[in-house]
Amino acid sequence: MRSVKAKWFEYGPMGGVGGWARGFAIAGVAAVFLAVSGAFGMGELPLGLRLAYWAGTLSIGTVWGGLVSRFAFPIRNRTPNLWLRTGLYALVIAGPLTALVWMVNARLLHSPIPTRALASLFVSVALVTLVITAVNVLAARRRDAVAAAPAPPRFLERLPLKLRGAEIWAVEAEDHYLRLHTSKGQDLILLRLADAVAELEGIVGAQVHRSWWVARDAITEARRGDGRATLTLKDGSEVPVSRTYARQLRERGWI
Repeated sequence: MRSVKAKWFEYGPMGGVGGWARGFAIAGVAAVFLAVSGAFGMGELPLGLRLAYWAGTLSIGTVWGGLVSRFAFPIRNRTPNLWLRTGLYALVIAGPLTALVWMVNARLLHSPIPTRALASLFVSVALVTLVITAVNVLAARRRDAVAAAPAPPRFLERLPLKLRGAEIWAVEAEDHYLRLHTSKGQDLILLRLADAVAELEGIVGAQVHRSWWVARDAITEARRGDGRATLTLKDGSEVPVSRTYARQLRERGWI
């Protein structure tokens, strides 16, 4: 699975339909904030005009940013540092946006910005762009981290209600049933041990006997004697280790 950084490098913070929706939502929140606060000396203009101004400007910026992230920053041109790349990305977006703000102020708002102030305007636009881009990147990383998180072991769904949320220490076969040894006590469920072992994938543990599966963190002591090994669990249960599984456990350093 590719890392969160690799996905950002390839698609930018606007990757996918969800990314575009998130980008416009963040731009909308930023537009409201800038309009209400009267940023860039626009406090004397009517609130509705300010909202329209910032909503339009940031929407164009969002579209422009998406195009930049897709075509100007493809994965083959990756920069090693994610946040350095984010800064460069924001600077590339800020250039045309500065020109847009300058023209809109001059032609639509009849409030021209002097040419000598363009450098200062660029810095202000770049800062706003950087903040919005950083929020997008953090949101994308959080989303991808959640998506990449491993699913909980299926076996946990089989726990009786009284054992839900407990740590599984061991599973012991008793005829057609399994005795569950957990941090909240014991109980029986109807299941084959082979099926339980398959569903316990995701928990660090191993089958140690034809009738036992044990979690690594549940072992408090391992004893060897007379050619056999015994594991003691947190609940005091003593688990025999058969010769079939002993070699594998020695290689893991369990015994």
